[in-house]
Amino acid sequence: MIVKSIGLAATLLLVAGAAPAQAPAPTPTPSQDSTPSQGIDLSHGGPITVTARDGMDWLQNEQEVVARGDARAVRGTVTVTADTLIAHYRKKKTPAGTAATPVAAEASSGSAQVGAPAPAADDTGSNEIYRLEAIGHVHIFTPSDNAWGDKAVYDMDQAVLVLTGKHLKLTTPQDVITARDDMEYWSQKHLSVARGNAVVVTNDGKRIAADTLVAYDEPTPPSAQPAQSPAPAAKSSPQSEDEAAAATHRIKRVEGYGNLDIRTATETIYADRGVYLPDRGLARVVGHVRITRGQNQVNGVAADVNLNTGISTLLSSKDARVQGLIMPNDASAAAGQPSNNPTRTSKPGPAPSAGQKKP
Repeated sequence: MIVKSIGLAATLLLVAGAAPAQAPAPTPTPSQDSTPSQGIDLSHGGPITVTARDGMDWLQNEQEVVARGDARAVRGTVTVTADTLIAHYRKKKTPAGTAATPVAAEASSGSAQVGAPAPAADDTGSNEIYRLEAIGHVHIFTPSDNAWGDKAVYDMDQAVLVLTGKHLKLTTPQDVITARDDMEYWSQKHLSVARGNAVVVTNDGKRIAADTLVAYDEPTPPSAQPAQSPAPAAKSSPQSEDEAAAATHRIKRVEGYGNLDIRTATETIYADRGVYLPDRGLARVVGHVRITRGQNQVNGVAADVNLNTGISTLLSSKDARVQGLIMPNDASAAAGQPSNNPTRTSKPGPAPSAGQKKP
């Protein structure tokens, strides 16, 4: 059965209670925080509201809702906009003894309504959206974070967002991540993966690039709250509640695979792969390591680098000695200017997926 909207504007409301989220980490998730940081996470919250300018198709046999023309989906503090949105829904298992709630849908032009669910057995009971597709000029945002791409697919069960297309970009107040091929964001595992000329730029001016970047984030600790007084406190506004629910995450670890390139205002570090800890300013890089500062350069098989202090420890192996070229009175190094970028000649290893062993 196909129910097609007839108005210039269409609105649909689906109960979108996703399946219970899988545990993302070996450590249990704290439960004391009633409004956990969620970032770009559509797997939590109440119903998803879908609106469109040019109309909406409700395909009951396919269990899809297609919204066209400046389509918009909103759940809690997360908004998705695109040329076309496709919501895939399914029957939600209703606990024994719980009354079924039918899906509500309406398409309006003035006060007209169409698309009420039929009383057939397969259309009764509550429904849930398990996958949301966005196509064309995709923009996903919260009060703090933004993501752009040509196409996006969000898996509600896994809480995974996959972005593809050109000009892929994910921004937070602390970092900007870009990529050429695709980007993944695993909100419950606090994990981002960027592939193809992947770059992370931090708000303190550091730049990390590689064929593949894997970034692990953690929720920003909430600011200290004043002690509660016996007098009733003023009720918080919906806007402040939304902002608290969408508290931003900060990157705590970045892994780079293939043509790793770390830059600060004064030095550039090349390697095959490595790990960077932004909070501590420390990096461990491995494979054809080359560190340049002005016209000075040192080479080794691995290195521990402190980007905050500028101290680097080069490591050698039985088959390769540490090498260095030191230029006295290097004006560019003294002025804190980055050196010219030499051409990389080493062959990178294959770019692993997010689940592969860390270096």
